[in-house]
Amino acid sequence: MITASPVQCSTAELAATALTLRQRLINTSAAAKIPHLGSCLSCVELLVQLYWQELRVDPANPEDPDRDRFLLSKGHGAPILFQVLAERGFFPLERLEDFGKAGSVFHEHPPKPGYIPGIEAATGSLGHGLPMALGMALAARIQQRPSRCYALLSDGECNEGSIWEAALLAASQQVHTLTAIIDFNKWQATGRSQEVMALDPLAAKWEAFGWQAQEVDGHDFSAIEQALAAARAETTRPSVIVAHTVKGKGVSFMEDDNNWHYRTPNPQELAAALAELELI
Repeated sequence: MITASPVQCSTAELAATALTLRQRLINTSAAAKIPHLGSCLSCVELLVQLYWQELRVDPANPEDPDRDRFLLSKGHGAPILFQVLAERGFFPLERLEDFGKAGSVFHEHPPKPGYIPGIEAATGSLGHGLPMALGMALAARIQQRPSRCYALLSDGECNEGSIWEAALLAASQQVHTLTAIIDFNKWQATGRSQEVMALDPLAAKWEAFGWQAQEVDGHDFSAIEQALAAARAETTRPSVIVAHTVKGKGVSFMEDDNNWHYRTPNPQELAAALAELELI
């Protein structure tokens, strides 16, 4: 039985952690020339709230069978997840010095389990994380374990049919221990999410599929905390939290600019970004 509890932090402490993670992310990604900064920056507060306040995980015992499971279904956000896991104590921060190097397990997407503590599944082929999280939640039910399962999706990922197949199955089986969180930053690889696949009204679509659906400001720790608490309190339905976010959040010239889905900063841009984040 897992004994670890979430870390108890004030909102100010959570914000300070988020700032540190943004600083390290931009430095590390610039050095390795690994893209997807915009997609990583949009989900920082969501990950901080999960790993410091919500998930029942123990960095000293990452394979505890009763642990909560988190799957980064938007696998291209792996660079920020690696930073979160290191800061949370799953592995030494120094290991990230290998990020992006030949032969490293730290790259654009999460590797398979066993290579990095805290990684539950190799993701990046969009649409797979939610079905896997659902399978883990069903397995925990069969084994009578207390685990809850969480999946962080991108909004563009909701174009995938596998997402809606999993949504139907989860509702039909009343898997109330499953929570999906959508990083709704309004962009996907080729354009505005609404223009590519007309996702709105996104929360209403999930609700029609039988889910408890909430919409929150995805950069507001208190709002995220309340939504996660409501998801835990739900006893008959899976839950989805549609988190409205800003792609590139935290760096003014990256915010809401889809070019940062693909680009890495040059030295001048790196200096400007870090200046905004109060590192230099």
